[in-house]
Amino acid sequence: MTCLPEKMPLQMISTINNSSLIQPGFSLLNFDGRVFLFGQKGWPKRSCPTGIFLLDFKKEELKLKPAYFSKDSCYLPPLRYPAICTPKGSMAQSEKCPYFIHGGKTPNNELSDKLYIMSLISKNSKKFTFRCTEKELAGEVPEARYGHTINVVHSQGKSIIVIVGGRSYKALGERTTENWNSVVDCMPYIFLVDPEFGCCTSHAFQELMGGFSFHLSLARNDTIYIIGGHSVESNTRPPNLYRIKVDLPLGSPAVNCSVLSGGISVSSAIMTQTGDQEFVVVGGYHSDNQKRMVCNTINLEDNKIEIVEREAPEWTPDIKHCKIWFGSDMGNGAILFGIPGDNRQLISDANYFYLLRCKEESDQDPEQMAQVCSQSSTEDAGESTPFEDSEEFTFSFDIDTYNEDDEEDESETGYWITCSSGCDIDINTWVPLYSTELNKPAMIFCSNGDGHWVHAQCMDLSEDMLIHLSQVNTKYFCPEHTSLARGLQTPKETPPVEKPPMKALHRKKPMTIFTPAKKSFIRKLFQ
Repeated sequence: MTCLPEKMPLQMISTINNSSLIQPGFSLLNFDGRVFLFGQKGWPKRSCPTGIFLLDFKKEELKLKPAYFSKDSCYLPPLRYPAICTPKGSMAQSEKCPYFIHGGKTPNNELSDKLYIMSLISKNSKKFTFRCTEKELAGEVPEARYGHTINVVHSQGKSIIVIVGGRSYKALGERTTENWNSVVDCMPYIFLVDPEFGCCTSHAFQELMGGFSFHLSLARNDTIYIIGGHSVESNTRPPNLYRIKVDLPLGSPAVNCSVLSGGISVSSAIMTQTGDQEFVVVGGYHSDNQKRMVCNTINLEDNKIEIVEREAPEWTPDIKHCKIWFGSDMGNGAILFGIPGDNRQLISDANYFYLLRCKEESDQDPEQMAQVCSQSSTEDAGESTPFEDSEEFTFSFDIDTYNEDDEEDESETGYWITCSSGCDIDINTWVPLYSTELNKPAMIFCSNGDGHWVHAQCMDLSEDMLIHLSQVNTKYFCPEHTSLARGLQTPKETPPVEKPPMKALHRKKPMTIFTPAKKSFIRKLFQ
């Protein structure tokens, strides 16, 4: 067992170029000791249309350098909160240890159900080139989700992918403009995916009674350990510790799930491997409004797992007093995590970042280790309820930064849509119309059929009407579908009809005012 230092050194990164790209939900990929950033919130810059950046550390500075994809690669959107892992063993040796990437959120805040395989095919001192392929899935395909985990297990000379947990949006028929981003726990099924043919099967177990997400998972040979997690339905973080054993005979795979004692109550934690059988767990949350400041060491043996508390690093006052934090595993016992800056200061760097080393430099092994540690990419900033797990990292709506230099081929990614036949919004000349817009035109959800998004500007909605529709639970139908749902379309604001005032039927004559002399003459006349 590797000897861990008494205290893990914590180092603040003083300078980061393009630090606005590192936002909650990012992932870090480790290829041959080189760490790459994946899944930034903003649109990829023109210099890096892939959205993949090399993290170049020099002393206390961090530079982000763009990476590239080969011409035969498929398009890989900058997903946030996906599940990622690497296979180990013979398959990894033949493919130079690729990464499996499943699920996650697109920049349009929609969920992905795709499985990507990304590998590094060439590198030199100035350029790194990747190849990304999309794996076609068939059978009982897992629904689009985020906050889940993915692992690869090996049994009897074969390998299979295991997907567990996560959360998804409500069904399309239940979503309105108000609750379109409300999330629910995915069904607590265990999905097995054949890495060669893409065939998927789901397995339900009595031990997994409720859904959970933002948990940790460890894979060793044919066994996966599930640790912690959060349930949206019950808003709890039970001390889960499950053991999932997968047997791969010639026929159908056999899956067994059992509950173990000794688990920990945690969500959104970050896990890094520090030895052949040792892992360190840092960060996470005890409850909706309490960060988890303690750390744990996980010891794995062939048929045994042990989780013990260990001494935490010397957290800075800023870390202790902040309410939210986020990060990801860099590999080789290192973790990159950030905390939000002071929002009252008008600065470009909204977050501060730290590097935590969980093992000594001399203990680091340049070779890839035998186990896989997988975790969902910390937690989501895109929901509206503060401190609901996966929303614990920000308190506001998910807002991307609008870059004027975004590449032209964004129009081909599907993030900018043509909402109707009369849509005339040009992405190259578009400017904000509503005060609530920052990075792209305001959208409104048309509830016809499975639903689709339309531009509020194209629908001729005023800003007051747009805000009103976002605050009430009502269905909206665009003009193209009004005939299908007549009477349910939200009425447009029309000015009141001007009507002339009505003339009075009997107009009284003004009273005649008599002088004192006239009054005296009239009085004498009647006397």
